[in-house]
Amino acid sequence: MKALAAIGVLVFVSVSAHAQAQAPAAAPAPAQTAKPCEELKDEITKKLDAKGVKGYTLEIVAKDKDSEGKTVGTCDGGTKKIIYTKSAAPAETPAKEPPKP
Repeated sequence: MKALAAIGVLVFVSVSAHAQAQAPAAAPAPAQTAKPCEELKDEITKKLDAKGVKGYTLEIVAKDKDSEGKTVGTCDGGTKKIIYTKSAAPAETPAKEPPKP
């Protein structure tokens, strides 16, 4: 039984190693490329505006800085991140009733 288990492990390891050796060198994924922060921020802004999102801010900060908000992108080779924060909605004034005659 131990011999069978050992053979199974050896086959699995050799197949995995062979598959990795045969894999062609892939180009880096688009998320891993060093995109300039301002360019990425503009793209995110356009997407949010197209969806009709109002009252938000996008801030570019250092990757290791703690920030309030949600990280929506990384840029400059992963050294910075873009933080999305929802701005406080302005208080709506109640509609005035027309004066009664």
